[in-house]
Amino acid sequence: MPIKVDLLPHDPQWRDQAEAEAARLHAALGAVLVKVHHIGSTAIPGIRAKPVVDLIPVVSSLDRLDALQDAVEGLGYRWRGELGLPGRRYCSKDDPASGRRLFQLHGYQEGSPEITRHLAFRDCLRANPALARAYEAEKQRCQALRPDDSYAYTDCKNAWIRSVEAAALRALGEA
Repeated sequence: MPIKVDLLPHDPQWRDQAEAEAARLHAALGAVLVKVHHIGSTAIPGIRAKPVVDLIPVVSSLDRLDALQDAVEGLGYRWRGELGLPGRRYCSKDDPASGRRLFQLHGYQEGSPEITRHLAFRDCLRANPALARAYEAEKQRCQALRPDDSYAYTDCKNAWIRSVEAAALRALGEA
């Protein structure tokens, strides 16, 4: 179900929350988990974001991660499988009291180009504050158009994101 789009000022605690959740994932998944990356707007200092921390757990094997579904669910996540994106394992974690989304996991196997794509976008915005502010403006524009539909909000900003991603990947020599 779509959720209301709330954009909040950047909160430095998002980084701390990402690190704490990464530690919990490492403890639960052990050697299957190679690394956890903090992505999305909460990983970009200085811009407004939905207060949902997005993480990429990079795993050595999706089959081994699938075998640990119970461990992920034991951390409070809802396992949603690929959810339309082949090669991804998507999980979400909501606050049990309020129902508010807290974390989203986008699990990929080591070497997936999706990891590179997400990190290129994040790192490009981190390195270019003016571009990050332009992204914030695009997010606010899309929120004004679709304040109660997170899916439509995401679709609205997709072309902007894809354009910046493509440029970031070209700069890395990946495109």
